[in-house]
Amino acid sequence: MSEFDRRSFLKLAGGAAVSVGSAGWIAQAIAHGKITPTASDVFIVVDVQKCFIPGGSLAVEHGDEVVPLINAIARKFEYVVMTQDWHTADHVSFASQHEGKKPFEMIDLPYGKQVLWPDHCVQGTEGADFAPGLDIPHAVLVIRKGYHRDVDSYSTFMEADKKTPTGLTGYLKQRGVKRCYLAGLATDFCVAWSAMDARSAGFQASVIEDACRGINLGGTGIEAAWKEMAAKGVKRIQSGDLA
Repeated sequence: MSEFDRRSFLKLAGGAAVSVGSAGWIAQAIAHGKITPTASDVFIVVDVQKCFIPGGSLAVEHGDEVVPLINAIARKFEYVVMTQDWHTADHVSFASQHEGKKPFEMIDLPYGKQVLWPDHCVQGTEGADFAPGLDIPHAVLVIRKGYHRDVDSYSTFMEADKKTPTGLTGYLKQRGVKRCYLAGLATDFCVAWSAMDARSAGFQASVIEDACRGINLGGTGIEAAWKEMAAKGVKRIQSGDLA
């Protein structure tokens, strides 16, 4: 079976269902009790920023609800990495930079399909700040992404051109990390792309579903993202599965 194209869900189509396969290492861990994070695990908190919560320019519905849960999850991990969207004011992904285009329309760019977004998470602005109440003082790293004007970057590991790394892969491998747990905003974009790129980089990856919220473009985006993540071996867990 050919690889499911991750950009298919950007076209607002659910795409073909792909067999998930075996339950894998997460199911085995749960069968013997809850998952206890170790020094080989990292918790990646994706884009929990003011622009993505209610009142923000690209608000994810109920996005603020993940904040207390993410704070609680983070306390279970020795290693936590946080990410920030960090766009230039004239970023190519902004609808405002394309005459006659509106937010959520699709265009073709040299690296592929691109959803056009409202201006959001502009460098140095209040909207790019972390959401109020997010409290993870022991985070070891903040990765900023999307700061190259001519290419978007949903993933924490690789920009949308699939050529430009953020450097996170090397950092985590040098720290001896084997497994990535991800949560944040939004399920069907930055969380999903980060989780799939974690798998491509050789890490085991799990998305903590109840600590995420999605945009759900076209009403099918979240479902399509979960199908694609499953096809890449990303596990779907709940915060209650963690000890």
